[in-house]
Amino acid sequence: MITGKYPELRLRRSRKYAWSRRLVEENNLSPNDFVLPIFLIDGKNKKQKIKSMPDVYRYTLDKLNSIVDKALKIGIPMIALFPNTQKKKKNAFGSEALNEDNLVCKAIQLIKKKYKNEIGLMCDVALDPYTSHGHDGIINKEYVLNDKTVEILIKQSLLQAEMGCDVIAPSDMMDGRIGRIRKALDKNGYETTQILSYAVKYASSFYGPFREAVGSKALLKGNKKNYQMDFRNSDEALREVALDIKEGADMVMVKPGLPYLDIIKSVKENFKIPVLAYQVSGEYSLLSNSINKGSFNKDLILESLISFKRAGANAIISYYADKLDKILK
Repeated sequence: MITGKYPELRLRRSRKYAWSRRLVEENNLSPNDFVLPIFLIDGKNKKQKIKSMPDVYRYTLDKLNSIVDKALKIGIPMIALFPNTQKKKKNAFGSEALNEDNLVCKAIQLIKKKYKNEIGLMCDVALDPYTSHGHDGIINKEYVLNDKTVEILIKQSLLQAEMGCDVIAPSDMMDGRIGRIRKALDKNGYETTQILSYAVKYASSFYGPFREAVGSKALLKGNKKNYQMDFRNSDEALREVALDIKEGADMVMVKPGLPYLDIIKSVKENFKIPVLAYQVSGEYSLLSNSINKGSFNKDLILESLISFKRAGANAIISYYADKLDKILK
């Protein structure tokens, strides 16, 4: 409660100089607050531009060292791997997700061999990069089957853990998958492998550029509204988080980010668990294209990123993470 009144109380006093503003600032950012997403492609010596995402690329495995080196130099604690799977390797069941020679598995092994535990590795657990229909699970008449999908996700999680993944990140939004994955990991000796649950993932229109990046956009049949959350709902988000914490999630994700700052704040206040926000591809492209018109406006970007911290996010998955040396300078 504020006591006092104008003119004795003047809140602008602390805003007069840069040093005094720094002294009383309530939120700030450092590289420790970020996760860098990396898109993978087959081949050699390729850095492939993603049309809808300025300055974001897909990389072949032989290009990974330079990306990881930069992340380490900036001070980013974790990277996240997302594959662009060749169309010929996709089918209705997402079988490539269980191939120990798939892009993600090979990337994990390469990074762990060179960097050991210098940087954390987060891997997406979902089938949409691997299915011929673009959905996160097995479909039957346009409906994603929950329990049959979870059986595959368990195997995908175990494979990634075996390869050396540090943080398993189920993004599929199937019911009950966190508990089943946690039990399977513990049973197979991966008790210390963390689970970051995409507990609150909305069926959003902001995912388009990401789907282009992983190659699922043109393949997607219908929409994902029968398993991802309705953007009209907020109480449901708390129920999802409560269930996933009970099942063993170490951290939870809210996705997308900027349109859901109220959800981030509500989750943090209610559960006191580490909360990550995903500044998704559509947000990135909107800031970079429509608002900046292709230019790099670090002040605008910083303002958007601070909003996540102000809402209560512990960390942010952002395509700006590899540009923090410019943004936080």
